[in-house]
Amino acid sequence: MSRIQMVPSVAWRAAADAISGRPVDEAIDRSAGNDADASRSKDMKSRSSKAPAANRAGGLIRGRFSRARLPEVEAFTASLPFDRRLFRHDIRGSIAHARMLAKAGLISRRECGAIVAGLTQIEAEISSGTFKFDRADEDIHLAVERRLFAIAGEAGRKLHTARSRNDQVALDFRMFVRDEIRRVIGLIAALRGVLLRLARRHLGTIMPGYTHLQRAQPVTLAHHLLAYAEMLSRDSDRFCDAARRADSMPLGAGALAATTLKIDRRMVARELGFKSIAANSIDAVSDRDFAVDFLAAAALCAVHLSRLSEEIILWSGSEFGFVELPDEFSTGSSMMPQKKNPDLLELIRGKSGRVIGDLMAMLTVLKGLPLAYNSDLQEDKERVFDALDTIAPALNLMAQLLPALKFDKQRMRMAAGGFALATDLAEYLVERGVPFRRAHEIVGTIVREAVVARKSLEELTDADLRRHSSEFGRGAAGILSAEKSVARRNVEGGPAAETVGRRLRDLGRQK
Repeated sequence: MSRIQMVPSVAWRAAADAISGRPVDEAIDRSAGNDADASRSKDMKSRSSKAPAANRAGGLIRGRFSRARLPEVEAFTASLPFDRRLFRHDIRGSIAHARMLAKAGLISRRECGAIVAGLTQIEAEISSGTFKFDRADEDIHLAVERRLFAIAGEAGRKLHTARSRNDQVALDFRMFVRDEIRRVIGLIAALRGVLLRLARRHLGTIMPGYTHLQRAQPVTLAHHLLAYAEMLSRDSDRFCDAARRADSMPLGAGALAATTLKIDRRMVARELGFKSIAANSIDAVSDRDFAVDFLAAAALCAVHLSRLSEEIILWSGSEFGFVELPDEFSTGSSMMPQKKNPDLLELIRGKSGRVIGDLMAMLTVLKGLPLAYNSDLQEDKERVFDALDTIAPALNLMAQLLPALKFDKQRMRMAAGGFALATDLAEYLVERGVPFRRAHEIVGTIVREAVVARKSLEELTDADLRRHSSEFGRGAAGILSAEKSVARRNVEGGPAAETVGRRLRDLGRQK
């Protein structure tokens, strides 16, 4: 390979360094292709020949190598630009590990104290922004360990006893997913609460229900909103299941075959709040089912938010006119002064594809991996981070938007009658002994003739109905109102106010 081929473009390096936080100029200085530094590079090579091989290779785990990695390789393989997000979980896990090592007699109490104090200081430095990251560390685990050496000295070099980055990252990631699931469940509960409060206010608000995006039968806005509350309840259940499956402690599995040292895995599990420990060391370091579980729950939740967004978008258009969007959640047009666009809702709808893509990407990464750990698994975190950073603000923003919507009750009511009452006529006949398929045919004929006559069903008289069936008795035409239709649908799960009210009470008692 020629020297020119090995050098990444300045633009590529600038993008990589923008992500990692390293100044672009520094990255260019480190490049193998920086001609301005050629002479300095030769001088460094001359001096480094007198240093130990591990130091010449660079990094904490380069003892087996005689040469440093290419800067391009370093940039491509580094996960530090994104996995630094796990620093708190990494430090929590390391503190628990250190305490276990001390109890097992593998380090002294004094060494444990120095390690814990050093890790606490590192957490404060990262939180305050004073910690200096170096991409040569590859990931957050080595970054923390490198700094610990500087703070705790030789004691810090003992922290990684009986541990591999394979089980370490599995631990950190499980703790992160477990913690973030709790946050997502809280956001779902908040949005669900908003839907319940809106439903209570609209128990009597009549609107058309739709199938095939055509008016089908009258329902209430409360009933319609509660359909989304039901979806969110299932979303919460799925995230709870994902949290349960993430709640298995992998530390102690080592690289793949555990360790010969006498450690106490259950002590670490107790300190970190895990309910169980991984039963197979190979599975412990290679399992990312919990990430797939999270992404699957997130993808379906995103789909539910997308469907809700789509309906509000439709309802806010002049063709429906059911709802007015609040100004603070709407966007204008750069050309058309009259426009009030539902950009937020469109992006929630659009970003559902992004979360679905995260799930598909994770499944694709896993599908061909041999046991046990492979660096392909580094791709797990960006997928989960991206899905989380999409779904969490979408849930939060939807919970803020819904209470600010202005529903046009009159417009909704006007759209709820007409031919949407046809099934009520058919069921009237069924109650009088007419087979349903015959009743369906009779009412279909009535609808066809009404369309030709440009009449709505509410305009028909008892006499009009009796021309099609003698089973239509006195007052049959009187059932033809949206309010009466809804009120009669009082079966469990139906849209009548009494059944919706009972379901509201049940949902309100659920966590």
